Formats: sequence, structure tokens, C-alpha cells
Amino acid sequence: MFKQHTLITLLSLGALVGASTWAHAAPKPPTPFTLNLDGSPTEWRTHAEERPQPPLAKDPRFQSRTPPAGAEVLFDGKNLDAWVPAKKRKAPGQLWEIKNGVMVATGNDLLTKQSYGDAQLHIEWRIPKERKDHVGQGSTNSGVMFGDGRYEVQVLDVHPDTNKTYPDGMAGGIYAQFPPKFNAALPKGEWQSYDITFTAPRFDSNGNTTKRARFHVVWNNIVVQEDQELVGDCSWRGSKLFPTEKLRSEAKLRHKHPLLQAHPERLPLRLQFHGDPVEFRNIWIVDLEKGNEAKGVERKK
Repeated sequence: MFKQHTLITLLSLGALVGASTWAHAAPKPPTPFTLNLDGSPTEWRTHAEERPQPPLAKDPRFQSRTPPAGAEVLFDGKNLDAWVPAKKRKAPGQLWEIKNGVMVATGNDLLTKQSYGDAQLHIEWRIPKERKDHVGQGSTNSGVMFGDGRYEVQVLDVHPDTNKTYPDGMAGGIYAQFPPKFNAALPKGEWQSYDITFTAPRFDSNGNTTKRARFHVVWNNIVVQEDQELVGDCSWRGSKLFPTEKLRSEAKLRHKHPLLQAHPERLPLRLQFHGDPVEFRNIWIVDLEKGNEAKGVERKK
């Protein structure tokens, strides 16, 4: 009786250990396919490593720009008066450090005190030269996010000499949706520039989309997103789609993507802290809904 009971106990423990091991080893479910603007699936799943890399830009050049008339300066190297820290789960947030006139990502995301809809943003960023090389998304990661984090232009070391990642997670890319048309990366230690025009989405009183978000991105003087319409937000493992009555009633059209909830047109700009000390400077924004537009910012090829 003792031997039988012991055997049953050992078998039970073995089953539990095996189940636990299997649970920890279970792979994540596959991400959904990325979608074309007409809603049809592409041949690539979100974050597909095998997706073709964009070609290298022929002559990427850092472009520093002074704020034009009507622009709001968000950071000029002196203070963080335009920003508030995003709250952390178990502790209050903190403002980032300023070192030698440069803002260094630290501790949590930052949010602008003011909210914006349609806008033009100039921002300069740098991957510290002394930063050790990491693989993929660990290679000094951040993001420039409109709509309080919903719509992201990725910031990452993707210079061909130091790092490679999935194309829809590259710098210059609209995260989880559209890789940049070109890889315009400069080496670590060099300043890089984004000139971003963002068009905010609009929703009707029923929460359905009347106008989808768009990005136009100039990275180091190279157009890498040309007034690109988005299919939804920039969620990590697949976009939440802009809602319509048709998508609500016919779930098969979503291709396993959830729907995005309607939100206010004007929301804070967010800079992401992804655990890495990415550096920023010379940040200014033009509110296009006030009738302004920054001169000298290229919008077409």
C-alpha cells in the first residue's frame, strides 16, 4: 500500500512538474498579419523577422532646424517646463535628466503639458556612442508618440554596422505597421533628426472613424513615410484597428485585430523610456490647427 501510494504521488508530482515546464515553455500565440489599407492581410505577420529590410538611403544628413514663428519650443536645452512625467505603476514618475543641454531618457515616459492634434514636430535624437551593441529591439530603444502613446514613430539604433531588427520596428518606421521606405540611420554617437507631420484621427458620435491618422516622416533629410495613412494604433503585438460599423459587425474582417476605442482629437505628445538612455534635444512643435506651418519642412519627394 505504501509503495503504491508513493508511486502515485511521484507520478502526480511528475505530471505537475511537466505541466509547469510546458506552461513556461509554451510559445506566445502568433501575431496577426499586418493589414493593407483596404483591410486585406499582407504576407507578413506583425514583427516578422523575415520581412525584407528597406534599402539604405544614399545620402542621409542630419538636419537641425530653428523653431519658426508660431512654433512652441518643447525643449531648448535649459529646462523641462513643457513636460510632466508619466505615472509609474507603484511610484510617482520623474522628469528626465538634463546633461550638457541634452535631455536623457530616464525612469519613465514623458508627456507634454499641452495637447495637440494635427501638428509638425522637429526633434533631434542620439544613441550614445559608448552604448554597448544589443540585438534587435534592445539596441537603445525609444519612440516619438502622438495621441498619448497610440501612434509611434520608432527610435532605435538600426545602423547596418551595429544592429538589425524586424522592419516594422525600425527607426523611421510606424511601429507595428509600416517600415521606413529607406534606412536613413547614422552611426551611434551622431545626432539624427526627425521632422514629423502628424494628422490626428477623427471619430463621430458613435465612436466610428471619419478620418484615420497619418504620418509624414523626414529622417535625416530623407522622406521615409510619405503622408502614410495608418490602419490603427501602434500596439506592440498588432494594431488596434480604427473602428467602423462594418468592422464591428463582421469580425472576420479584422483578421484577429481588436478595435481601437475612439479618443479625443487633441492629446499629449509622449516620449518613450524603454529602459535605454536615448538622448534628445532641440524639440519644437507647430500646431497646424492654429493655421501655422513650418517653412522648409519637406512634405513630398
